[in-house]
Amino acid sequence: MKFLHISDLHLGKRVNEFSMTEDQEYILTKIINIIDETEVQGVLIAGDVYDKTVPSAEAVELFDNFLVRLSKRGLRVFVISGNHDSAERIAFGGRLMDKSGIYMSPVYNGSVEPISLRDEYGEINIYMLPFIKPQNVKRFFPESDITSYTDALKTAVESMEADTKQRNILITHQFVTGADRTESEDVSVGGTDNVDAAVFSGFDYVALGHIHRAQKCGGNEYIRYSGTPLKYSFSEAGDKKTVTVIDMKEKGSISLDLIPLIPKRDMAEIKGNYEELTLKSFWENTSYGEDYMHITLTDEEDVPDALTKLRVIYKNIMKLDYDNKRTRTMNEIGGAENVREKTPLEHFCDFYELQNGQPLSEEQLSFMTELLEKTGEDR
Repeated sequence: MKFLHISDLHLGKRVNEFSMTEDQEYILTKIINIIDETEVQGVLIAGDVYDKTVPSAEAVELFDNFLVRLSKRGLRVFVISGNHDSAERIAFGGRLMDKSGIYMSPVYNGSVEPISLRDEYGEINIYMLPFIKPQNVKRFFPESDITSYTDALKTAVESMEADTKQRNILITHQFVTGADRTESEDVSVGGTDNVDAAVFSGFDYVALGHIHRAQKCGGNEYIRYSGTPLKYSFSEAGDKKTVTVIDMKEKGSISLDLIPLIPKRDMAEIKGNYEELTLKSFWENTSYGEDYMHITLTDEEDVPDALTKLRVIYKNIMKLDYDNKRTRTMNEIGGAENVREKTPLEHFCDFYELQNGQPLSEEQLSFMTELLEKTGEDR
């Protein structure tokens, strides 16, 4: 049986104040196309369906349309809640949707009952474990020593009592120790929410959500993150987004296929001075005019109204900054010395150099001298 593994849709998300809804609608259609081409029978959605616990009406409609399209194809769809979702909202209507082949994870209550599918090789058991914290598990297992996320997941997984002689898939949403992070996830400072991959060793495949970069975990090809279908930070600009297709045959026989996802607009970073970045020869044979851009200008002087001017060419600039002597100079401003001995002009010169990494020019110095003299005369 074939499954498609996706996660972290973050429907309704805004990146640097840009709404991603149009891009998300586009990429969901691309995922539908891949489903049709690969002829998968099941779809595993490993949490963070929405970007907020109270999603916008637009985001809910987008996901509703996606589920309807999957249902019309007769697919089995398994959806769990992530840390960005409301577990109660994801669970709502789940028992009614079961009949249509859409399975929504219930709120965790200490028991995870598998959903069993059958193919020519026998049964496949799907376990759906939504995002949980240690206190969620401790509530139902008060006698267990649960002080960490690993303890919590170990307890939750062991209570499932999965028959390892059969084929078992776990869908869950957690931060596995050692996973390669990006800048767009929410994880605890210091990684206190991480989970040892060893707790998942009894499963044939673990469909993970939470980390936005596709990767295997703990050296195991079959414990893996699918990653986000879109890039949600410039730390992912160089990444290639994919969906994971799992072809599960008899026990112990699994093959994976990572199929590329091509977005409506990519994320890109470019760097240079204003003059070279605005040359037609630089941008005309690129997709930069449509992509979401992070532009770093290297001009020593700030370009007046640079953002507006650059948007004539690069209309989806998300971020603009400078890399020059001023920005590279990291000075720590401490207590001023010899305050009483210095003139107002000397104080201003010190402040300017600390802020800009270079002293006043002769023209600037002359202007400030004249200005301070006039100010003194007015007093």
